[in-house]
Amino acid sequence: MSALRTHDDTWDIATSVGSTAVMVAAARASETASADPLINDPYAKLLVAGAGTGIWEMLLDDTLVDKVEALDAEVAAVYHHMRNYQAVRTHFFDAFFVDAVAAGIRQVVILASGLDSRAYRLDWPAGTTVYEIDQPKVLAYKEQTLTANDVTPAAERRAVAIDLRQDWPAALTAAGFDPAAPTAWLAEGLLMYLPAEGQDRLFDQITALSAPGSRIAAETAGNHRSDERRQQMSERFKKIAETIGLEQTIDIQDLIYQDEDRAPVRAWLDEHGWQAASQPSTAEMRRLNRWVDVSVTDDADAFSEFVTAVRS
Repeated sequence: MSALRTHDDTWDIATSVGSTAVMVAAARASETASADPLINDPYAKLLVAGAGTGIWEMLLDDTLVDKVEALDAEVAAVYHHMRNYQAVRTHFFDAFFVDAVAAGIRQVVILASGLDSRAYRLDWPAGTTVYEIDQPKVLAYKEQTLTANDVTPAAERRAVAIDLRQDWPAALTAAGFDPAAPTAWLAEGLLMYLPAEGQDRLFDQITALSAPGSRIAAETAGNHRSDERRQQMSERFKKIAETIGLEQTIDIQDLIYQDEDRAPVRAWLDEHGWQAASQPSTAEMRRLNRWVDVSVTDDADAFSEFVTAVRS
């Protein structure tokens, strides 16, 4: 189970699960600014800079990794590996949406959207509606930041401000969602923050709202690493953070539900009216030449899969 989570916890963009959206956006910003970027997210840096989380904003400093490398080369390599993972993940799910709209789907739902900027940065066909579901304060921060910088969506964007543990299907429908129309769903960076029963309930709800021809893409939660390995890396990161003056406000592992009863996503979908396929994230990273050999990568089961499926 998770050390810090409760059934009714809430957050803004700078706290708890909300702060993980800033971490992911910081990785996208760093990748976008790299010499040979795999993705292009021109809004990630803007969203990170004003979030107020401290440590993640500092990741935008190009000299930070050099400082970390001087202290602990392996920890710096882990940073590069995780940034590469976020780039590969973003690339994979961007392609999922490109394929979905090419197949004629014009209704998109991004679950726990956080600081996802796809509604603003992807080339959506005319008539596409993108629904973003997340906590009210998270959505408000993104909207206010981008609006203040004259950034407008590239599709019809509709924000649905609700916790996924509440009656989000009703809120989504009230926002104009049409259950009779094929939908492209995304659950990226989400399932690890749900307990096993919450994951099952979420997919039940998605299935009930999905017309034939709908598509879904999901990042699986993966299996948690050993407590010993986690403690070792945590202590090394903490030592470096203290040395270079980074304030660590939260350990992300404390937010994750490490639930051994979690259903395999591909198998669940295949058993509930979907035709599913999966790609190990490790294989996708190697395919795109983004793999970095570090100690944390020798535990392949700890890494997620990217699952896609079509509703029969």
